[in-house]
Amino acid sequence: MKLPSISFAAIVISTAFSAFTSIASAENIGSVDTAFKLIGPDHKVVVEAYDDPKVNGVTCYISRAKTGGISGGLGLAEDKSEASIACRQVGPISFTGSLKQQDEVFNQSLSILFKKLRIVRMVDQKRNALIYLTYSDKLIDGSPKNSVTAVAVDRSMPIPVK
Repeated sequence: MKLPSISFAAIVISTAFSAFTSIASAENIGSVDTAFKLIGPDHKVVVEAYDDPKVNGVTCYISRAKTGGISGGLGLAEDKSEASIACRQVGPISFTGSLKQQDEVFNQSLSILFKKLRIVRMVDQKRNALIYLTYSDKLIDGSPKNSVTAVAVDRSMPIPVK
């Protein structure tokens, strides 16, 4: 029995679907238009919120550029690598279990192929703080653009590390 070959279009559709499912975890807070586009959505800066899945009471806010126009409206544009992050305590902090010393806690696709925005949590045990780093990578050449923020945890609650 001959199996059907997988077309490039099927790979692109599959990649786009996986990109959409990773975006679903972000909560859109708002956006501002930065450049008018006659056809398709305007270029903009979006602000999204991510709740840390292992640290209750901590939310990270990410601002990033979102490409508009026809390609942006169809989800085919590659967004810029720049992003800014601010993580804050938004409620009582509690841990769902032990944390790794360093762990990727979120990632979101920025283009139909390869590029992702990543958020990594690091534990600073000496200062009892959670450090969050955001950066963008691209499979082919990487990206040095990054942003960092920290959330201090009360010393009466030591951060559980594996």
